[in-house]
Amino acid sequence: MSFLSLTNIQKSFGPVQVVKNFNMDIEKGEFVSFLGPSGCGKTTVLRMIAGFENPTGGNLTIAGKDIAPLKPNQRNIGMVFQAYALFPNMTVHDNVAFGLKIAGKPKAEIDARVKEMLALIHLGHLADRYPYQMSGGQQQRVALARALAAKPQVLLLDEPLSALDAKIRVSLREEIRQIQQSLGITTIFVTHDQEEALSISDRIVVMNGGRADQIGTPFEIYNTPATRFVASFVGTLNMIEAKVVDPAVNRIQIGDQGVTLKQSVAAYKAGDTVSLALRPEAGSLAESTPSDTKLTGQVVSAHFLGSVIRTRMNVGGNVISFDMFNSPGVTPPAAGETVTLRFMAADLLVIRD
Repeated sequence: MSFLSLTNIQKSFGPVQVVKNFNMDIEKGEFVSFLGPSGCGKTTVLRMIAGFENPTGGNLTIAGKDIAPLKPNQRNIGMVFQAYALFPNMTVHDNVAFGLKIAGKPKAEIDARVKEMLALIHLGHLADRYPYQMSGGQQQRVALARALAAKPQVLLLDEPLSALDAKIRVSLREEIRQIQQSLGITTIFVTHDQEEALSISDRIVVMNGGRADQIGTPFEIYNTPATRFVASFVGTLNMIEAKVVDPAVNRIQIGDQGVTLKQSVAAYKAGDTVSLALRPEAGSLAESTPSDTKLTGQVVSAHFLGSVIRTRMNVGGNVISFDMFNSPGVTPPAAGETVTLRFMAADLLVIRD
């Protein structure tokens, strides 16, 4: 049996339904990210688990126990907010100790637990400082220690890194993952940053319009998107329109060029339009590239992005981007030049709406 279960969870604010039949089973010790744009319902689901919002319908259980009737302080759940929410008039030590004091724990036990938590986040030397004397990354680590101090069953993280600069975000997300793994605590991480979700999650829930469009591992979400939304939201993607020529042999046509897919198009009829997805990193201009498929077109533009050069080409009205490694000895193709893009047919995915 799963540790945390969400069954047919729904939430409406007046006539607006913001979460629609959300279902998920989360295992003990699993790190799950809710990924999606603003307004998709991911934070609302998190707040219902925490007890800050009541579901309009559905069931929530932790270790088989129905938590819906419980108040937030009765659920044994730790939460870290985007805005830190530290008490400005308390030291680091007292912020971390706050929940334990409210629970009536003995002073000796509180001091030992705070020391343990501050050692875990490598801030033991700053126990007597106040939040205003610390950087944003340090404050967020203190908020994490405070959430973990009471030994919660579940840890909830609501976009905890969005207020930090890019370099600190990367180091802190890695630290959060290491701490989560060392403690074995079941964790839900809400983010709109796909790189964050892909880099640290056991599984990802891609949310769209109050629903879970797809639930899967980072590898599954990136490489085999289940819907057009997932395909377009996670990573950079080419969306290509093609005509079905012979569904029996998976033969399609992009512009005036024929391609045989690995994926079945048997559900379509000859003449139907089909949407295909291709990642920019899947193709190459090099003749030595392992490939079984190629498309020829005219270069539209080439943009320098540091380690790669993203080139765009027109194939039968479809503008397809592909990435070339930046090499001083290789000149990128110029606009108007005819080039041939080589790739594996298995990388060309059929996307159903």
